[in-house]
Amino acid sequence: MSSTQGTDVLITGARVVDGTGNPWFYGDVAIVDDRIAEVAPPGRLDRTAAREVVEARDCVVCPGFIDIQSHSIIPFLSDRRSLSKVTQGVTTEIMGESWTPAPFGGRIGGPFPEDLRGRIGEQYDEWNERARGWTRFGDWLTDLAGRGVSVNVGSFVGGGTVREFGKGFALGEPTPDELDAMRGALDGAMRDGAFGLATALIYPPGAYAGTEELVALCAVVAAHRGVHITHVRSEEARLLEGIDEAIAIAERTGVATEIYHLKAAGRPNWGKMPAAIARIDAARAAGLDVTADMYPYEAAGTGLASCLPPWAEADDKLYANVRDPSARSRIKAEMLRPTSEWENLGTSAGPENVILAGLLLPEHRTYVNRPLADVAAERGQDWADAALDLLAAEGQNIFCFYRMMSEENLRLQMRQPWLTFATDAGGVDPASLAGNGLLHPRAFGTYPRILGRYVREEGVLALEEAVRKMSSAVASRLGLLDRGLLRAGMAADVVLFDPTTVADEATLADPHRLSVGVRDVWVNGDRVLRGGTHTGAAPGRRLDGPGRSRAPVA
Repeated sequence: MSSTQGTDVLITGARVVDGTGNPWFYGDVAIVDDRIAEVAPPGRLDRTAAREVVEARDCVVCPGFIDIQSHSIIPFLSDRRSLSKVTQGVTTEIMGESWTPAPFGGRIGGPFPEDLRGRIGEQYDEWNERARGWTRFGDWLTDLAGRGVSVNVGSFVGGGTVREFGKGFALGEPTPDELDAMRGALDGAMRDGAFGLATALIYPPGAYAGTEELVALCAVVAAHRGVHITHVRSEEARLLEGIDEAIAIAERTGVATEIYHLKAAGRPNWGKMPAAIARIDAARAAGLDVTADMYPYEAAGTGLASCLPPWAEADDKLYANVRDPSARSRIKAEMLRPTSEWENLGTSAGPENVILAGLLLPEHRTYVNRPLADVAAERGQDWADAALDLLAAEGQNIFCFYRMMSEENLRLQMRQPWLTFATDAGGVDPASLAGNGLLHPRAFGTYPRILGRYVREEGVLALEEAVRKMSSAVASRLGLLDRGLLRAGMAADVVLFDPTTVADEATLADPHRLSVGVRDVWVNGDRVLRGGTHTGAAPGRRLDGPGRSRAPVA
């Protein structure tokens, strides 16, 4: 029997799924301070040397899950426990898709866009003023970590933020000076610890960026050994062209590339998924580092403004345009006329499949969780007029569920070795959401849904492979060399769950329900979940990308 003198926690009797993808085995896990001290066969470690022995018979112990697509920027302003994530087994959240509140400067009007006022609430002006001091990307993360957070945090720099820094919300190609400003802001963010550039090419202002602009920016990311993570330009009719663009940028710059929430959206496009997978396989076979992630739901979730043409948001005039009769008439005409030039979610999903979720005004509460088509009929309008009136009245990009994906494709995607899992959501306490609209169930159930439905019930994935796709595979993509595995010397981000009961309980109809079956969670050796209840601990740390510790390569 070996001694682990000074052991803080000894987890004993569990099935060890170590994150490598290798078969599980029975073993004991010792935690000392913030590190895993040893993983050993049952009974080999001295129980008497441990301050706390956690009996884990019939449970699985595994590395903490790493969410590469978190939207916790706003939730973290008021509540940094990340309850809906911790109860899923998430120990690290990586933010940044499209927008980050830093770096502030250049042509950015304000760190927090005005249409976030309703979501942030009474402290909007206070936070907006405070964030004006975040002139470097790292200023924001330093502020966040300094306030205490339950999970580890890091971020990409938002691609829309970089473009706004250099060119504001203007359409068109950047001038040489504007492009230099973008590259300078991006280089500074990489040096401050951004994991790379996170573009979202259907959302303004990122949607206004052309391929040549993206190539110039991704060359900066590649020099810092970062990642270009991207919501491609189309997930619908031009899905394959969107993937081709991402691959072409990788080929021209050498940048490591991750495709956000891979999907074929809209029934007419479901058949494109095998070809999309084939393109990624071919890119990898050619030596390009291209991977993707996904969430396990048939419904997407994004703003109602995604039903409008991107030019409607040019110069940051979305709400002025939807209230102006002339601009509104043009917007409506394009909403009702399908085209492959932009991703028209209202037309491709159909208004009967656009579920209004994030309405904030009291007079609109009766519309929550109802199809846009039904609300339009009740108001005596066509769906486009109803959407435009709601946007004008609310003054915020109303969150919606879009029922658009195929269950068959979800299963096909999950089986790809280069595919990992992410929530595309923030970490929240459901008790705080009363009267604030609905969030997507992925915020509450992504990882338990995979472990319960797709592993235990349907056998789409082996348990070991699912855990790998939630932990070490994501850590490797991000260059987090000391996380993602249960191995001596690694950071003690550890999850204990019951494989027979772990499950999601959140649905589109009733989304604000925490998952079940995750029993205990440790972050950097401190327990943040005990018996399914949050402890209130805040041991999370700021994690940085490779640019902070490595000079660019010429």
